[in-house]
Amino acid sequence: MPSAPRPAASVTGDPLLLTPGPLTTSKSVKEVMVHDWGSRDATFIAINKAVLDGLPRIIHGEGEFVTVPMQGSGTFAVEAMLTSFVPKGGKALVLVNGAYGLRAKKILDVAGRANVVHETAEDTPPDLAEIEQILTKDSAITHVFAVHCETTSGIRNPVEAVAALVARLGRRLLIDAMSAFGALPLDAREVAFDAVAASSNKCIQGVPGLGFVLARKAALEETKGNATTLTLDLYDQHQAISKTGQYRFTPPIHVIVAFHQALQEFFAEGGVAGRGERYAENARILIDGMGRLGFRTLLPAARQAPIIVTFHMPKDEAFVFQRFYDALKDRGYVIYPGKLTVADSFRIGCIGDLHANDMSAFVATVAEVLDEMGVGLKSAA
Repeated sequence: MPSAPRPAASVTGDPLLLTPGPLTTSKSVKEVMVHDWGSRDATFIAINKAVLDGLPRIIHGEGEFVTVPMQGSGTFAVEAMLTSFVPKGGKALVLVNGAYGLRAKKILDVAGRANVVHETAEDTPPDLAEIEQILTKDSAITHVFAVHCETTSGIRNPVEAVAALVARLGRRLLIDAMSAFGALPLDAREVAFDAVAASSNKCIQGVPGLGFVLARKAALEETKGNATTLTLDLYDQHQAISKTGQYRFTPPIHVIVAFHQALQEFFAEGGVAGRGERYAENARILIDGMGRLGFRTLLPAARQAPIIVTFHMPKDEAFVFQRFYDALKDRGYVIYPGKLTVADSFRIGCIGDLHANDMSAFVATVAEVLDEMGVGLKSAA
């Protein structure tokens, strides 16, 4: 959905956030937060219900899935999902190729849930043959955890193939779709999983403060008594909201109202197809433009999700990342440092209220900054 050219700053004068979330939001999402609502007021309860009812549409899960919201960041939702769905006597296979897979393992360790890890490099998808071997040899494994898009590198993991394998071997799949939800297709009619976790401040383009889990109804019913904490108990949270329309504890009201507005804008843009197309165009402009300046991406095109792109750090001695970062911020752009162990790198996001003209202007600004730093445009990498 193209927009008119604009300067390198948001409509409020803030820098554009080329990050994986929090991200640049629309003016209309910002504006709805200037009002106050009571958490037990009928108007707010109706807004919250519209949010919860609308989210399963994104995975084509109407009727089969329910939304269980969880106050806090996306990690709160992932922890709620893992500690509610993996029972005390269960065991999880955690697929790791970045920081968020490792975080899931830490959550399970802290919760006292048995787990085993299948780890690949940050630029490498999980090995299906090895997963099959692990599951075949270890009958104690009840659940498999996978990250749809691992923002450590920006890799798109093959959750569809993983789901088919997990289902064939009679196990249950839990998905962290934090940075993919709303941009990469995930069709519950074709992909078998018990639950998927995401948050308000990623591809739906809301603000931080609300995580949520879309749970298969039948699977959620089995989680009663599993939770290791009071506040992160998905079963109990769902029961309370189903009966009263209200959260057990104070909800992030302004975040939810902003998320409601963001959801309306998401569906108006064409849902997953429309938003995913815009992000893909953003990523194409970014990768092509940075390539012309000499930057190399970490991932090949087949593995790259249009969410966040990791670039190798230039080898030119004149390139100093902090100076590069500060110069871009001074010009109205905020990027992300690297988080890899396999390569010295930095990351640039393609999501949020960003459009083709923003990405083109950003690439032009990078060229200016490189010239200012004395980094050769064609020998930057």
